[in-house]
Parts: sequence; C-alpha cells; structure tokens
Amino acid sequence: MTATIAQPELDEQPKPRIPADGHHRDVNGGWLRPAVFGAMDGLVSNFALMTGVVGGAVSSSTVVLTGLAGLAAGACSMAAGEYTSVASQRELVEAEIEAERLELSRNPHGELAELTQLYVSRGVEPELAREVARQLSTDPDQTLEIHAREELGVDPHDLPSPLVAAGSSFLCFALGALLPLLPYLLGATSLVPALVLSLLGLFLCGAVVARVTARSWWFSGVRQLLLGAVAAGVTYLLGALIGGHVG
Repeated sequence: MTATIAQPELDEQPKPRIPADGHHRDVNGGWLRPAVFGAMDGLVSNFALMTGVVGGAVSSSTVVLTGLAGLAAGACSMAAGEYTSVASQRELVEAEIEAERLELSRNPHGELAELTQLYVSRGVEPELAREVARQLSTDPDQTLEIHAREELGVDPHDLPSPLVAAGSSFLCFALGALLPLLPYLLGATSLVPALVLSLLGLFLCGAVVARVTARSWWFSGVRQLLLGAVAAGVTYLLGALIGGHVG
C-alpha cells in the first residue's frame, strides 16, 4: 500500500489585497505622499514638542502657545519644502522630456533603432520589434510618450503638481499637529488627555496608511504608535532634565 504524501496548499500562501474592481491603486498622484507624511509629521513632531515643554514644568498657556507655534511653523515649512522638492523634480523631468523631443526631431531613425533594441532586449524577435517600434512611432506625441515611459520611467501627462503637494502637506500637517493640542484648547490642564488622543491618532494614522499600502493594519498602526511614543518620551526626558536649569 502506497502512502499518500500531502502536498503543500498553494492557497495557504499570503496574497496581496487587490481592489474589488480589479484596478490598481493610484500610486503616481502628487498628493498621497505629502498628505501621509504631513499628517504623520504634524502629529509626531507637535506631540513630541508639547511633551518636551510639559517635561519642563511650564504653564498650560505656554504649552498651548508652543503647540500653536509648532503647528504654524511646521505646516509652512512642510508646504514650502514639498513645493520646492516637487517643483524641482518636475522641472528636471520636463527638461529631460524636452531633450527627448529634440532628439526625436533631429534623429528619428536613431531613436527608432533605440526603441527597437529595447524591445529586442525584452525578448521580442528583431523583425517584430522593428515593426512594433515603427508602428508606435507614427504619431509624434505618442512617440514622445513611449520614449519618456521607456527611457525616463515617467508619463509626460501625469507629472506631480507642486501646488497639490504643498497644499496637501500643509493641510495634513496642520490637522495632525492639531490633535495633541486639541485637549488643551478645550480646557485640559494635564498631558494625559493629549497623550491618549495622540497615541490613538498615531495608531489610526498607521492603520489608514496600511489601507493604501496593502500592509497589515495592526502592524502599521502599532509601529507608528511606538515611533511616536519614543519621540515623545525622548523630548519629555530632555524637557525634564533641562527645564529646571533654564529660566
């Protein structure tokens, strides 16, 4: 009698989450990264800043003033940084696209050969690759788009907007920074309500990000909570150690 050897079940392997409609998530937009980092940075930085001030045994009004200053300064700084970064990146990409457009007009045969060789390197037979490249190169706009995608890895019609990035960063940083400040604005006189609200906000932010990145929501939430807690703990200790010697 022959023993049956159990085969591993392929279905037991973890599978990435795919949207129900079968479409991929929008990963090229100019708002997602600055929005996520803005909210995270606003919450963590202002929570840590306020915790450090509380560690220095200051009044509640000083904590509120510090939190408001941190919110305003941080939001403006994030927006300016995002605008400069995205604008510089976009200008560089646009310059490369224009260089490619000029090259296509000056040396169309060379660019056609280059595109043909690209398809050959990916396993397409030389004759078929040449014909595909020729047919795709009949329209100048389409030709430029194909070369930009293949050589630069960008879509000329889907470049990130500096204004969108700056606005998303500013708004989300301000919302994140407002969370630890809210209990004090509502009359709290101790750090405990702000601590609870901030830790809850950190966990929820991490969980929301997991919905976008298809990671485990609890892992992402706990990770963000721990990172924020460590930052707040460090600044509180510094405030406690230094606060008594400053005056």
